[in-house]
Amino acid sequence: MSHSIPIKFGISQYFPCNYIPTEQERLLVALDSVVQTPENYEQLMTLGFRRSGAQVYRPHCEACHACQSIRVPVKTFSLSRSQKRTVKKAKHFSVRLNQNCSNIMHYYPLFETYINQRHYDGSMFPPTKEQYQSFVAIDWLTVGYLEVYDQDKLVSVSVVDVLPDSFSAVYTFFDPAYDKYSLGRFAILQLIEQAKANQKQYVYLGYQVDECRKMNYKTQYKPYQRLIGGNWINSEQIIGEKIS
Repeated sequence: MSHSIPIKFGISQYFPCNYIPTEQERLLVALDSVVQTPENYEQLMTLGFRRSGAQVYRPHCEACHACQSIRVPVKTFSLSRSQKRTVKKAKHFSVRLNQNCSNIMHYYPLFETYINQRHYDGSMFPPTKEQYQSFVAIDWLTVGYLEVYDQDKLVSVSVVDVLPDSFSAVYTFFDPAYDKYSLGRFAILQLIEQAKANQKQYVYLGYQVDECRKMNYKTQYKPYQRLIGGNWINSEQIIGEKIS
């Protein structure tokens, strides 16, 4: 939204935070359908918003600002030594970005296995087809699926929002039997490569929460940018950030 458009927002009630157990969370939710275009949604992403299913939101907590949007400028991204090892270990895999998927349920068995084995203690357990469809399918965005194959076997899928100037990583699920290949990290590296090939400027990785150990993998893709105080700050400028 390069020009001013009035948007109605709602504020949720407080509920237990998914990232910091001692905190309570609430959300600022966009209520107008005007946001439901690729261009307008991408503009909201530059302001820290994200989607869950069709709901567009951002954290709106009075006393806590731990959730910070993070994105990777693809032109300046550089592989670290450990990332080069990850790519080398998975060099026999084939990768494609499927932007014309006509049957999203094709991926459901892999999703079900992943949730049952890796996230049986999380909010998405037990997995259901309805739950899966609600966060994967959306009718106002192009959704791509970054597929990773071991020969003819599908071993990983990343759900990706395809936006005019960026890709947004929504969710990745993979075969737990391939855990040694670090497929979650490999998928992000491949998404960055796909963004370069498709002349996108950024890959959005969601929210970084320093206090949550499970979220800290996102800072490994350098240089990155964080949304702090309404401004996108380069990782090299963030106090306390280690330069690798």
